[in-house]
Amino acid sequence: MTTSPPAARPSVTPPATRFGGLLPADTLLRHLSLLTLLNAFGRGLFFPVSVLYFTRVIGLSATSVGVGLTVAGLFGIAAGAPAGRASDVWGRRTMLTALWIGCAGALAAYTVIGSYPAFLVTAIAYAALCQASMGVRNALYADVLTAGSRVEGRAHLRMVTNVGMGVGGVFGALALQVDSRAGYTVLILLDAAMFVASALLVLRLPGGGGRRVADDVPAGDRWRAVRDLPFLAVTFLNAVLALQYSLLEVGLPLWIAEHTEAPRWSAALVMVLNCVLVALLQVRATRGVEDLPGAVRAMRRGGLLLALSCAVFAVTAGLSPWWALAVLVVGAVVQVFAEVLSAAGGWTVGYGLADSRAQGVYQGVFNSGQAAAAMAAPALVTVTAIRHGAAGWVVLGVLFVVAGLAVGPAVRWARRDAEWRGE
Repeated sequence: MTTSPPAARPSVTPPATRFGGLLPADTLLRHLSLLTLLNAFGRGLFFPVSVLYFTRVIGLSATSVGVGLTVAGLFGIAAGAPAGRASDVWGRRTMLTALWIGCAGALAAYTVIGSYPAFLVTAIAYAALCQASMGVRNALYADVLTAGSRVEGRAHLRMVTNVGMGVGGVFGALALQVDSRAGYTVLILLDAAMFVASALLVLRLPGGGGRRVADDVPAGDRWRAVRDLPFLAVTFLNAVLALQYSLLEVGLPLWIAEHTEAPRWSAALVMVLNCVLVALLQVRATRGVEDLPGAVRAMRRGGLLLALSCAVFAVTAGLSPWWALAVLVVGAVVQVFAEVLSAAGGWTVGYGLADSRAQGVYQGVFNSGQAAAAMAAPALVTVTAIRHGAAGWVVLGVLFVVAGLAVGPAVRWARRDAEWRGE
């Protein structure tokens, strides 16, 4: 599976930055940071207002919206590999530009729909295009960043993403306060404009990024990712660790509201704390995680720390309000360390075990695993921690430990498989 990536450009050095670290001195990474910032700002605008727009403005029921978004999510998962293959053939810049323009069109369509069928079609189009774009974007990073700078570059871009979504979320909150169709429409169209702006920046990307897969790649290797069992095993384990994101976004707010005496605003505090700490720690967490052994160690530690955070969250039930809040903060800090370690490890194995000749398909498959986890997580968290309390948290903790410990054997299997094929 692992092949030497094409020599595209000198190594990127993210630490030298401008404007508080958001825009690096390196020209290419600065360009990637800017388009990432615009895209994340737009998503931060839309995320907090989407469901209320569908229910309060369009007039759909919450249940029908939930079902529709679930169906759309299934299409999003399925879109990853085909879009990745298309980017292998036609180039990353071409595909990513087209996908982001499509996302902008789907968003704009939300402002004129007035029925459930129209909502469902638009939601499916938006989910498929956006989910497909994530795998293509990650493959683009593999093209334009050298192997030695890839993980640290991804960490920097994740920090930029957190900042962009946080700022966008503030404006989204203002629209929620106004609670008018005009306010929601302006934010949705502004998000669409951010997709267009990001797409135009992709076209102007310096250096690589328009590369196509080599014409002499055997036909059987072009779709290998979808039947590469060792890689799929690693993808699954990474997806299990990725359940933590919905644990924080969905599970913890429900836990706080239904099982603890902590102030109801504790959930918002935990989310803000997470965004700030991830932005501060993610780049540092990549040190020593640039190769597969380092990635295995990081993901193993991430699984153990996730289990510890589950145990800390579990003990908040029955505590007085302020003690519950204090313990929640401790658990959230532990979860942040798990998050930055597992994320850095996931990037390394996702790139390091992929065939660079078909990076688009591999990244599409890897990203689809995380998308599947995002879909499954709310139901899983509900039937474990929310329904069964401490026992449910134990189940989640064991799941994280097993996934973290299993990454090592799965990566070794993948490497043996690559050696057997002479790669």
